[in-house]
Amino acid sequence: MKTVLVTGGAGYVGSHCCKAFAQAGWRVIVFDNLSRGWRDAVRWGPLIEGDLLDRASIEATIVEAKPDLIAHFAAFAYVGESVFEPALYYRNNFVGTLNLLDAMRSCAVERILFSSTCATYGIPESLPIDETLPQNPINPYGRSKLFIEQVLADYWAAYGLSSVSLRYFNAAGADADGEIGERHEPETHAIPLAIASALEQGSEFTVMGTDFDTRDGSAIRDYIHVEDLAAAHVAAGELLMEEAGLHVFNLGTGVGTSVIELVDAVERATSRKPNVHMGPRREGDPPALVAAYDKIEQRLGWTPRHSQIDRIVASAVAWHRSRSDKI
Repeated sequence: MKTVLVTGGAGYVGSHCCKAFAQAGWRVIVFDNLSRGWRDAVRWGPLIEGDLLDRASIEATIVEAKPDLIAHFAAFAYVGESVFEPALYYRNNFVGTLNLLDAMRSCAVERILFSSTCATYGIPESLPIDETLPQNPINPYGRSKLFIEQVLADYWAAYGLSSVSLRYFNAAGADADGEIGERHEPETHAIPLAIASALEQGSEFTVMGTDFDTRDGSAIRDYIHVEDLAAAHVAAGELLMEEAGLHVFNLGTGVGTSVIELVDAVERATSRKPNVHMGPRREGDPPALVAAYDKIEQRLGWTPRHSQIDRIVASAVAWHRSRSDKI
């Protein structure tokens, strides 16, 4: 049985990917410090508590787990927070990953699946965004991820460490079985905030910017269902097991949804009008991010199957209602 060690496996995307790997027949082991993850989201393998800033802890975990593959999700991922606390992001995301990569080298583990981001592109030259466009991030979060992609390229050239970097667009939605879903403390993601503004008394959703050069003035994003995201990780993990190399793929749908259109989808799913406030732009936000996913479709046969915006929102509403005593 193949073994995957999942850093950040107690988080939103990491936990969904743990489930997908386990369902595909992998042995799953989670490494997480639980600073932004949830102990009860670790359901498909044991949890080893530790921190990527503690190199000895990582090495001890790798020696114990004997993984064939490391799937690396452990990172801070709030764009706004990264603008005001860049040191936190460079230390946790970049230095922590360097520790992980060097621990892998010392333990002779040669495959890593890296959770990257469309934020590495910054404000794109054209839409949809394909993997050949220049990467020019406009916030520290995106820069921290780009630095890691560059390190992975150097580690492949110098040390033969194989990697797949998956550049996510906007991960969203919840597990169809209702076992796991999106929750952050504090919550900053648009879909759960918009849902709360429709279903929870006193909750408000702020549209951050209405003067972008887009069809309705609000920012446009490419939302991908987390289950589609998880399926892509399993396919990418299988690729690494069969083929050494340096690989990069976008994970998106090719369809952009504006924030105002997202609010409308929430109203359709809840039959309630969200409590919406129109606010100023958030620093570090591009006007539109929409993926081209032709490369991963052609190479791995992956396509988004669950990522229609109404389906994403409906799954997130079901998760919210299952956990709420306010409805």
